[in-house]
Amino acid sequence: MPGFAYETTPWQIREDLPNAYRAEWQKLAQPGAWWTGAERVAIAEEVRRAQGCALCIERRQALSPFSVDGEHDHAEASRLSDVAIDTVHRLVTDASRLSRTWVEKLAAQGVSDGHYVELLGVVVVVISIDSFNRGLGLQLEPLPEPEEGTPTGHRPLGLEHVTAWVPMIQAGKAQGEDADLFPGGPQTANVIRALSLVPDAVRSLKNVSAAQYVPTWAVGDPSYSEGRALDRAQIELVAGRVSALNECFY
Repeated sequence: MPGFAYETTPWQIREDLPNAYRAEWQKLAQPGAWWTGAERVAIAEEVRRAQGCALCIERRQALSPFSVDGEHDHAEASRLSDVAIDTVHRLVTDASRLSRTWVEKLAAQGVSDGHYVELLGVVVVVISIDSFNRGLGLQLEPLPEPEEGTPTGHRPLGLEHVTAWVPMIQAGKAQGEDADLFPGGPQTANVIRALSLVPDAVRSLKNVSAAQYVPTWAVGDPSYSEGRALDRAQIELVAGRVSALNECFY
């Protein structure tokens, strides 16, 4: 799976970017903790379809995102349930208007908190990588062929349901096979711990973030801009503007 060949573009692309993307495409095709490889690729397909979905456009214009019912534009014979498809589309197109009540009701409809967090992790990775290509005016990378296998059902130790809509590993409590997640210890930001119900989703977030932004261990260092064309102040200005445009309430 070489993929992500940027050699012919007019721009000089740092090698760590395609390397990170290739690693995530490989993981995307594999079974995760709660979804099979085929289901994870199906989630990625819906990420791309959501952005032109007629129902999502209508919902965005409504006063309440829960006042409009209908059927999403989705892949034929999708492996995902209607609830899972709706979850992907809402995350992609109307994330700022989601609610704790909506998340809590998903479990009764077959999308457990583990399924939800892993699905969200796939959404984040695919949007981040696709946005890179779109920003350069390039075609999107073809999605990988899914691999066979069964989800692990791994639920990490140290989870607590305190500050977020889903359980997270509390600062300083990552342990066992997941002890690598937060090398910064108790100073780890909530935004990094948000996906920790699915440790591999955190690892993917850190991998892509390290290439597109800065490594998590360097976030607190205002002078860090190693290998970047922009200095840290310029990086933060761009990041802040993108967050505002995306209506990020965090």
